[in-house]
Amino acid sequence: MKNEADETYTCGLDAALDIIGGKWKVLILWHLHSGPHRFGELKRLVEGISEKMLIQQLKEMESHGIVSRKDFKEVPPRVEYAVTDFGVSLTEALRPLCAWGEEHMQRIEQCSHKCEAEKQRAAG
Repeated sequence: MKNEADETYTCGLDAALDIIGGKWKVLILWHLHSGPHRFGELKRLVEGISEKMLIQQLKEMESHGIVSRKDFKEVPPRVEYAVTDFGVSLTEALRPLCAWGEEHMQRIEQCSHKCEAEKQRAAG
């Protein structure tokens, strides 16, 4: 997020990355694009995310206006998260990136494994 000393973004990518930066936000958004989900559902869908991190990321996404939170005021508590129209526009912008990742997934995995092996050799 930009701090108060930063008045403008340097480019559109800078602005977009401010909204979706980090590992988790795009994955959360991607799962929400199919429809509203409760917190527990999101926790299961976004593998590896901690409860604390999911709460933090959802709050940030809500503050940016890409996700909405609906509290049903029930016992036990029921809350649903959904993508806003602003969030849908972001999801649409991510589709080509997803397609690129799927097209090159094998190559990316091979490079990652090779890089990790080189790090282990250098450390060992």
